[in-house]
Amino acid sequence: MGKLALVAKITHVPSMYLSELDGPRKGFRQAAIDGHIEIGKRCRELGVDTIVVFDTHWLVNAGYHINCAPHWAGNYTSNELPHFISNMAFEYDGNPELGRILAAECNAQGVDTLAHDATTLDPEYGTLVPMRYMNEDRHFKVISVSAMCTVHYLNDSARLGWAMREAIEKHYDGTVAFFASGSLSHRFAQNGLAPEFATRVWSPFLETLDHEVVEMWKRGDWQTFCEMLPEYAVKGHGEGFMHDTAMMLGALGWSDYEGQAEVLTPYFGSSGTGQINCVFPVTPQDGSAVPGPQASVESGFAPGASRL
Repeated sequence: MGKLALVAKITHVPSMYLSELDGPRKGFRQAAIDGHIEIGKRCRELGVDTIVVFDTHWLVNAGYHINCAPHWAGNYTSNELPHFISNMAFEYDGNPELGRILAAECNAQGVDTLAHDATTLDPEYGTLVPMRYMNEDRHFKVISVSAMCTVHYLNDSARLGWAMREAIEKHYDGTVAFFASGSLSHRFAQNGLAPEFATRVWSPFLETLDHEVVEMWKRGDWQTFCEMLPEYAVKGHGEGFMHDTAMMLGALGWSDYEGQAEVLTPYFGSSGTGQINCVFPVTPQDGSAVPGPQASVESGFAPGASRL
């Protein structure tokens, strides 16, 4: 019935909002903003009606959660970085119908998931920042999915991504995009050093590791990357324990995926972290490579936050 038309790994650095404002940092994140604008343009060309964001700023301690309220509006200030995002206005429309469809299929496939279509909970900035540049006119409906998962296994997040793709293809009459909203390495600069790391990665090790990962993505070496993802999430300080990336790869077909990343915003450092905007072509898949529910730590699919 429906179609997953576009998948992307995207940045949401709050310095993008700071880049809009008058001051010494005005314009310094234009490349990241332009990448978001291009992704939004492609979504429009593909007929996307709803964007689903795997948001690594939505922390949850039990279950997977979908924020699919019909409407959000307000002014957002980051509790984490209030000097970067303060009183940022937002207004977007959700898709309760699709949210319920996604949750139903996840549960049917054994991934405990709750859809919240009657909630006062607003999205976090992992959703709000990208939508600011991709969806200013509210052209797309928006759904936010919890992706900072503190007691979850990466294999379950991969299964959630695949279940959500199947939900769209089997039960939804529309066209959808999935965004993994989170960084590569995510080791913030030590307190007091943030200004000098505004455009740098924290260490040569992390920067080298990230560059090698991007090269894997560009050449389509998904077998290697999926095998190393649990260790990369730990040693690379992956944002949200890289559950957004596992969800994204589950939707693409996990290690059977044969597509290659197209980089729209080249890798860049931000406050010590490694960031990128890139898109992945959606190819036919049967989901056979997506890890099962009994996969263990030793089998290479599992470190959730409880082991980090």
